[in-house]
Amino acid sequence: RTYRATDVSGNSATCSQVITVFDNVKPNFTSVPANVTVQCNSIPAVGTATATDGCGGAVTVVYNGQTTESGACTDAYTITRQWTATDACGNTKTATQRINVIDTQKPNFTTTPANVTVQCDAIPAPASPTATDNCDAAVAVTYNGQTQTNGACPNAYTLTRTWTAADNCGNTKTVTQRIT
Repeated sequence: RTYRATDVSGNSATCSQVITVFDNVKPNFTSVPANVTVQCNSIPAVGTATATDGCGGAVTVVYNGQTTESGACTDAYTITRQWTATDACGNTKTATQRINVIDTQKPNFTTTPANVTVQCDAIPAPASPTATDNCDAAVAVTYNGQTQTNGACPNAYTLTRTWTAADNCGNTKTVTQRIT
């Protein structure tokens, strides 16, 4: 900027002021997907982050991808997603979203043996029930054995058989069959 001063006699002098304008301020994120805790079958899609710059102008926001950190079991872990905002002068700022993935849901039996009443010489072999889970594609079903409750005579009794389904994170559900 140049300034000129002139007195009443017409004498004048000038001076200059140099203003150097620079932008070293990082952009500010105005919206970042919130940190969340979700079941392993409900992981949200990648959201959108937005940012502005204090000096004006366009800000470019780029999604950098995600990293995964192992947790206590196969279906419990942490996802960290990251975005970078860059202003017109190359100043950058990063933002992250943390998704805590959990598995607290028990498996569900899809087939179970029915309770039955049979003759003492027709006791069925242990069945093979099946189960599904919200996260585990192959649920382990374990036969726990049977207990016997005696009845009115040696050949009249009740067998109680149990099976347990367990998913990758140790959530379990048990089913029983009574054979009279």
